Amino acid sequence: MHWRVVGFAWTGSCVVDLGRNRSFDEQLSLYGSIVARPLRDHGGMMSALGSDSWWRKTLYVTGGALLAAAAYLLHELLTIRKEEELDSKDAIILHQFSRPKSGAPSLSPFCLKLETYLRMADLPYQNYFDGRLSPQGKMPWIEYNQERVYGTEFIVEFLEERLGVSLNKSLTPQERALSRAITKMVEEHFYWTMAYCQWVDNLEETQKMLSVSGPLSDLLKWILSHLTGGIVKREMYGHGIGRFSKEEVYSLMEKDMRTLATLLGDKKYIMGSKLSAVDATVFGHLAPAMWTLPGSRPEQLIKGELINLAMYCERIRRRFWPEWFVDLEDFRYDLATELSDTPSKLPDLGLYSRTDTSQETIYSHTSPLSHLSHLSHTPTPQEPPSPVSDPTGHSLYDSDMDTECSEIDQLKC
Repeated sequence: MHWRVVGFAWTGSCVVDLGRNRSFDEQLSLYGSIVARPLRDHGGMMSALGSDSWWRKTLYVTGGALLAAAAYLLHELLTIRKEEELDSKDAIILHQFSRPKSGAPSLSPFCLKLETYLRMADLPYQNYFDGRLSPQGKMPWIEYNQERVYGTEFIVEFLEERLGVSLNKSLTPQERALSRAITKMVEEHFYWTMAYCQWVDNLEETQKMLSVSGPLSDLLKWILSHLTGGIVKREMYGHGIGRFSKEEVYSLMEKDMRTLATLLGDKKYIMGSKLSAVDATVFGHLAPAMWTLPGSRPEQLIKGELINLAMYCERIRRRFWPEWFVDLEDFRYDLATELSDTPSKLPDLGLYSRTDTSQETIYSHTSPLSHLSHLSHTPTPQEPPSPVSDPTGHSLYDSDMDTECSEIDQLKC
């Protein structure tokens, strides 16, 4: 494939020849050069601009610089750095977006959902932040024994079938139906309201969280964030929810959050005292309200009136993300609270196994992937003190460790 971009800088034309690449699905190796040729002055157009050579040179240099910057951006956006080929034999390779600078594991609810699910099911996996989208143009996706699976719902079904792990094993048929209904409300409706808040209404704050490096990182962040914001608005319009006003979108978001708060009540998890797959979904979509949208309406709701949702998210974070540090002084929403400018850093654990990183318990069972857990052992950083009770004095984690030690064991029996 041959890329060619032609640009005009008033007094000269430039051609950027970006050589060949193999395919969009493989590594893109782009090579190019910039060739400048003067334009002919047809009809006295250049003389109309004036005879001042300084004016002409300024236009020429500015146009050339802009074209060079565009060529660099094109190279950065299309080039995937060459990395080692991953051996997915008996290992789950999780392809997802890079860690953001906010301290949260991901800005994508679906990436956070799937990674949390893998931790809940105690399945070792290896992150691969390569930026390669699925054929459907989405993230995340996995590789397992040279098989590629796309879409979080299909990935969960695939893992349940291949590895015999099910977080929904203890649910009745009626509870499974309710769990699916909640999942679809969250993924097909609530998701869009949060995407609007993240990528449209709070675009500047989200832009700061993007993990982009290089000499033009600020410009790249601006371009990526505005491209994503434009895509979100277009897809929201196609969905239908984007045809409503800002106030109407936020009204729908609040109704969904209140519905989740009512369903949760005073239970530990959505379906009761035990984890189920819907908890990974709900946690992944509520996490932005808790940790990546400071000062926004969803944060005000979850840390104020709907505090049971905040305690629910904190409960799951403590249990399955011990390396994810948060500002616990910001657990309750306060308009007078100043947010820290220094984001916490989430280390990349590589091949993750919850039995390696969690201090809660040591499991005695053997899973189909448990032999991989020795490949990467990262010492658990000491977790900062967390609130252990809500304002009424009820424990956030009462009996979690006593009643749930054997819960994961039962999932794999």
